[in-house]
Amino acid sequence: VELLDGTLLPRSAGTVRSFSPIETTGRRGLAWFRSSRLTLASGLPIIGHQLQRQRQENAMEATSNRTVQSYTDEGWHDLVHTGPGNLAGRYLRGFWQPVYRASDLPIGRAKPIRMMSEDFTLYRGESGIPHLLDFRCAHRRTQLSTGWVEGEDLRCFFHGWKYNPSGQCIEQPVEPEPFCEKVRIRGYPTEEYLGFVFAYLGEGDPPPLPRFPRLEVDDETVVRTCSSSISDHNLFNTMVTDPTHLQFVHRETYALAGLTPPTAVRCDETDYGHATLVTTRDGHVRVKHFIMPNIAHGRLPAPELGGIDGKSGWREIMSWHVPVDDEHYHGFSIHLIHVSGEARARYLERRSLTNKQTGAPDPNELVRAILRGDMHIEEVNAMWRAGTIPEHVLTSIQDDVARIGMGAVPDLHSERLGRLDVAESVMRQIWMRELRALAEGRPLKQWSQAIDLSVGPEASEAAAAVV
Repeated sequence: VELLDGTLLPRSAGTVRSFSPIETTGRRGLAWFRSSRLTLASGLPIIGHQLQRQRQENAMEATSNRTVQSYTDEGWHDLVHTGPGNLAGRYLRGFWQPVYRASDLPIGRAKPIRMMSEDFTLYRGESGIPHLLDFRCAHRRTQLSTGWVEGEDLRCFFHGWKYNPSGQCIEQPVEPEPFCEKVRIRGYPTEEYLGFVFAYLGEGDPPPLPRFPRLEVDDETVVRTCSSSISDHNLFNTMVTDPTHLQFVHRETYALAGLTPPTAVRCDETDYGHATLVTTRDGHVRVKHFIMPNIAHGRLPAPELGGIDGKSGWREIMSWHVPVDDEHYHGFSIHLIHVSGEARARYLERRSLTNKQTGAPDPNELVRAILRGDMHIEEVNAMWRAGTIPEHVLTSIQDDVARIGMGAVPDLHSERLGRLDVAESVMRQIWMRELRALAEGRPLKQWSQAIDLSVGPEASEAAAAVV
């Protein structure tokens, strides 16, 4: 129970059942209770002078509710639920996560965002620096993103309470005797990098934001783009550890790229996550990196370059998979298209024309139509051959049909994994090991941030052994 001046009664006292008429005094315009006037559901009276003694002098913090609980075996085997009370959610919050594409956040604007089943307020101050606060104002709990950005601060739309980037209330315009020092909501560290706004949602001081110099290249040898999209399925429906789906889900573009089916898959834990080595029928070894807890990196052929420079080029992709809630995740991707010279200019021209196309069908509706049985994926493949949709849209549709078809929240324990699913198995084992350590209060593995994204040391040795 919270009184008008910020006094808090402990939840253990019970809930308010009834109260009698009260006497008001002029002191701060507050109501002071006479003896035995406030009665709790427990039947115990609260005496006026007891209330005064119980007044808290500490700053009042309005924070998101975070469940504290003990965990069983089921807790650390549960990888798909990432709310604040779940082990997987606690684990993910201990790492920096991208939360928004930087170009979509103008100076002076606030946006409501949702991550891991919690809501937040993201805004960009007048200096250009992004800030992240709790979703609601501490006063009457309205949505903060509807307010005004003033300098680096955010003013609530409802009654004008103002918060600085740390979450401290600094103004209460209509209060005759403001008590700003007692009001604080949560503020979260943010950094802008690689075209995204990153935030740290964990407890305590954040670790350094991981850097990937290889992805910072922005010169005449590459075309770098960043994108984000929300998918209608769980984090663990992703295909980042599934190298064998390509020849079926992407059968036409797979053949065009000159890829051959895998004959062996090996996955080794590394000091940054794990590396998957895929040996194909023609003897080539492809390496894909997974950086704990939710980052995938790989190199793929880029058939769209075939008609430009007379041969197939290649693209490099880094993607973060961040849960929105248990049934949706937000994908953030960096694409490096390795092409230079005149071929680069022609590629940029072609991409510009593709971006200007209008009247293309909605990819999400095509996915839903296929899952309803109203269409077949071959009809979408025909649209791509006719030039109605570009290849990257086709690839996304194909992936979503498979991923959403698994169910919004997959039943991982009912799956029957095969030998070539070793990367998926290794990833789940690592996750469960770390979640169990978290539940038992044991040290977690400290993942390396010094990562060679071409082929890491452990992956190099494994690749040599496979070859």
